[in-house]
Amino acid sequence: MRNLKITLAYDGSGFHGWQVQPERPTIQGTLAAAIERLTGSQVLPQGSGRTDAGVHALAQVASCQIDAGIPTENLARALNHVLPPAIRVLSVEEAAPEFHARRSAHAKTYRYRIFRGEICSPFLARYVCHYPYPLDEKAMCDAAAVVTGEHDFTSFAAVDPERGRDDEEASNVRTIYSSEWKRTEYEETQHAASLQRAYEFVYTVRGSGFLHHMVRNLVGTFLLVGKGTLDRAAIKRILDAHDRSAAGPTAPACGLYLVSVEY
Repeated sequence: MRNLKITLAYDGSGFHGWQVQPERPTIQGTLAAAIERLTGSQVLPQGSGRTDAGVHALAQVASCQIDAGIPTENLARALNHVLPPAIRVLSVEEAAPEFHARRSAHAKTYRYRIFRGEICSPFLARYVCHYPYPLDEKAMCDAAAVVTGEHDFTSFAAVDPERGRDDEEASNVRTIYSSEWKRTEYEETQHAASLQRAYEFVYTVRGSGFLHHMVRNLVGTFLLVGKGTLDRAAIKRILDAHDRSAAGPTAPACGLYLVSVEY
């Protein structure tokens, strides 16, 4: 048996998340069907994490074992031939027998994109969270720094019915290495015969691991800081509360991207 490391990118808009579900299109299920079609191996590729419905990935990593002898470079090309255009295999590599996409990961980086303009193009709307209202962006930048370091992130975690008892020792403690907001400027764009100045306000977070909905809950809470409902000090109080109801709402899935996984 060969243990494969598959790196893939996908537009999550048309899928019900990563994890296979009966009668619903998922990334995991679609990838498994493509592998079986090409190799005859019935496998369930294990991802580095379970992205939610509507969440995108620039470089998700999956692992699986097959007994087919197709060279990895040929398999990557063949998978892209049979997969839908919304899923692209970036690479297929031979991995050590003990490699596991989730358990072997040391760190992950996520990015959340907020479109800051009056009108969001319909060609962009599925890939950003549109928020045209006033925000104190400096306050959001300051608040983002509070969550760096090792913390119990129970207040920012949704209940995950699929989480097993052995998942990272069932602990909600994670280490955040970096947490920051930055502007990404656009050129002036023409839309509906009106010229507008727009930009994106982008949150990037790198950590040892992330809980269910954790990044989206962080973003939803930082937005409350931007609106003046919360201040920087409230973030520490929310962390210490270990209570999901203490934090802000869950931000929409469309703005979230899994950027990279480190091994």
